Amino acid sequence: MKRLAAKQILEWKDASRRKPLIIRGARQVGKTWLVENVLAGQFDRFVKIDLEKRRDIHTLFEDNLDPEKILVYLELEAGRIIPGKTLLFFDEIQACPRAIMALRYFYEQMPELHVIAAGSLLEFAFGDISIPVGRVQYLYMHPMTFYEYLNAVGKEPMAEFIRKSPSEVDPKIQKKILNELKIYFFVGGMPECIKTYRDAGSMIEAFAVQSEILDSYRDDFSKYTPKMDITCLDAVFLNVAQNIGRQLKYTRLNAGHSGQMNHKAFDLLVKAGLIHKIPACDPTGLPLGATANHKKFKATMLDIGLLQRICQVPVELEFRQENLLAMYRGLLAEQFVAQEMLAGKDGSGLYYWARDARSSSAEVDYLAVRQGTIYPVEVKSGAGGSLKSLHLMLEKYPHCPEGIVLYSGIFKKLPEQKLTFMPLYCAAGLEYKILS
Repeated sequence: MKRLAAKQILEWKDASRRKPLIIRGARQVGKTWLVENVLAGQFDRFVKIDLEKRRDIHTLFEDNLDPEKILVYLELEAGRIIPGKTLLFFDEIQACPRAIMALRYFYEQMPELHVIAAGSLLEFAFGDISIPVGRVQYLYMHPMTFYEYLNAVGKEPMAEFIRKSPSEVDPKIQKKILNELKIYFFVGGMPECIKTYRDAGSMIEAFAVQSEILDSYRDDFSKYTPKMDITCLDAVFLNVAQNIGRQLKYTRLNAGHSGQMNHKAFDLLVKAGLIHKIPACDPTGLPLGATANHKKFKATMLDIGLLQRICQVPVELEFRQENLLAMYRGLLAEQFVAQEMLAGKDGSGLYYWARDARSSSAEVDYLAVRQGTIYPVEVKSGAGGSLKSLHLMLEKYPHCPEGIVLYSGIFKKLPEQKLTFMPLYCAAGLEYKILS
């Protein structure tokens, strides 16, 4: 499995101003795999401490957080830990919040030691401690992108084509890539699902893994907070999945509980990394987050494969669709674009534009930023569909040079309308590719 984050983690290893690194992300996106299979082999010794399994080791962090004293006891467990030659890995670090605090002192007192940590549900741990701001670095892990999927299933040449501007790619190849994207819509980007599909050659086997992952997430719900109603969390999770791309209201996320309770459940799911909140904003300038309206928002799921599984999408019917935008009422395409764009943002947010007026409302699906310029992005089913909102935004914000339409077709430009139509698979490159 080739992961794009491998480059970042190896750069961290050799950086002169290296700080302890925390790899963040939802469960089962590949955080531990990245450390064990990419980074560990770069050192003479690799010491892994799983703080979820080894609760007895938590006592080392109860009083004094002096790294030298902590290492004395860790060496009794795992053998010699030598700065510059040993990689010290704290896995599931959220299980021991004071171990997160200790990273500050590893940075200040033993900067030559390579210390790395991984954890999910970290935001819950952060609520109990003083976060070592400025003393640690973060790396955000997402599900495997479509590019990573193609490499994993042995389609490396196709993967290289999606890194090129679509204007340079033969239309027949663009269509082939879109056809392969249809499979990714259902297999998704969770590493174990992709591995299972690759090894077994069966979507059914991949779907079984998706169900197991969803069950494990539901089991985790009880860990979020003992005061939260699990049925509310589950209902909100399902409702978000069924309303990808639509503006949400807390009161409508779950009829069985109050808007306040739904709001709390939604925020917990965001903290856990299972869903992402996408606020509306005013694209008058950068950063987009400065004008975010958190009362007007959409949401997207962690992974497209998990989305189709939780919604019980009738795959045998939807897979026959030629148009990717027609699949499951367009929800899968909306999810794919959001997921790909988020994967390139390293933890920063995704936004959209919405205008409510007495006579009419307008909305543009997403906003991309490339080289300091804002581009409105629409996910549409065809080149001839209505793009009134996109034209309205381009007229209202003349500093946005053109609009991007992602659809189930080949690349083409309409300069007279200030529009570029791009194959749906180009979503990942919107913020760094040359669009022409």
